[in-house]
Amino acid sequence: MTAVSSNYDLYEDIGLTANTAQGGKKNNQLGLEDFMNLLVTELTHQDPFKPMENTEMATQISQFATVSGIDDLNASFNDLRSSLTSDQALQAANLVGRDVLVQSNIGYLADGETLQGSVSLPSSASHVRVMISDRSGALVRELELGVHEAGQVAFNWDGYDDAGDYAGDGQYQVTATAHVDDVEMAPAVLISAQVESVNLGGEGGIRLNLDGLGQVSMTDVVQIQ
Repeated sequence: MTAVSSNYDLYEDIGLTANTAQGGKKNNQLGLEDFMNLLVTELTHQDPFKPMENTEMATQISQFATVSGIDDLNASFNDLRSSLTSDQALQAANLVGRDVLVQSNIGYLADGETLQGSVSLPSSASHVRVMISDRSGALVRELELGVHEAGQVAFNWDGYDDAGDYAGDGQYQVTATAHVDDVEMAPAVLISAQVESVNLGGEGGIRLNLDGLGQVSMTDVVQIQ
């Protein structure tokens, strides 16, 4: 069979290089030098009547290169994931004190403030309405928004019911209806809330603590206001 060169030219041709004295390697890793020793040992103790074919040796080298490449790829993906997580954490931290829009049918009315949000229309619609109900489901206020094109239609509730009495602070149910081609539908409601703090740990990833609404995932944020 063809002799094995000692200058590693064959391995360099397929992208393998020997470990240098400067870089070194970890104890639990198999480098090119280790692989060479194993290969030479295998060649030394092979059956002289059934020597290893060149194709067999090339296959072993190729397999080693593949495994090494997969390890490098996994390490690169882990580095990328860590980088993305750090970027998301930084972005989330910058949201503290700002208002965001999240899809929710629960809104929070703080004392002396207003409950704000938007109705998300998939297409042009008429008779767009927002209904504010208390926690028992009793209707407190109905807001007529009229005719609008597709997109987000903002609404603002001052906390007063249809009789002109102040309903009080707390959580309220918020739903919407609209007519598209004379067919009534229930478009999504987006609620505006202030970010009080950020949780970076846990299986759910980065989570925002919203004033009066509790925790939501960073991915649930539709718009930063």
